[in-house]
Amino acid sequence: MATARLVCFPHAGGAASFFHPMATAFAPSVDVVSLQYPGRQDRRRESCIDHLPTLADAVTAELEPCLADGLPTVFFGHSMGALLAFEVAWRLERRGTGPGTVIASGRRAPSTTREEQVHLGDDDALIEEIKRLNGTDAALLADEEILRMSLPAIRGDYTAVETYRGDPERRIGAAITVLTGDADPKTTADEARGWERHTTGAFRVVVLPGGHFFLVDHQPAVIREVTADLDRGRGQRSGRAG
Repeated sequence: MATARLVCFPHAGGAASFFHPMATAFAPSVDVVSLQYPGRQDRRRESCIDHLPTLADAVTAELEPCLADGLPTVFFGHSMGALLAFEVAWRLERRGTGPGTVIASGRRAPSTTREEQVHLGDDDALIEEIKRLNGTDAALLADEEILRMSLPAIRGDYTAVETYRGDPERRIGAAITVLTGDADPKTTADEARGWERHTTGAFRVVVLPGGHFFLVDHQPAVIREVTADLDRGRGQRSGRAG
């Protein structure tokens, strides 16, 4: 029986299957829920949502009933997923629920901005960006037909994340753990530390070797950090029960 829950929010262009190794690592003691955004894999016939607040609203509506059981919950979001996890946590807290911790992986703080316009480029430019970040399976990049089918969802996600402007005053009560790669072109050390201003709870930063997808190469280290936050949630629940 699961004693904690981990909700995983994929990166731009990512899918629920990206977190399969994490689900395997934590089973069966953790209920791992990996989100599948519209427009990809088994939801490929649905229209993409290219506005992050709208996507956050939709995810919040889906997750709220799941969190009603009070199981200690951690949100894990990578890149775009980190922003989405934060926005969903903020919405859920306003409804009286939410996670105990948000793990923001591979993304600068919501209040930091960069003028990025990858979503406005042509397909070749989008593909080059994906290759630069090493975030897509090489087999997918080599299959022209599958890649072209995936581009609308990828472009929609890039539109959502690049047009997002976070409220610098928005804070959540949940703790925030930041995981970042020391050579991530998308996030500097200062931008990673900027997450601290978005929580009234505990805060910590963990720096790992690697670029934007450091979590693929350092999965055991990432699993250890997630485990620490899950255990903290379990401990807090036990303390309240006692």
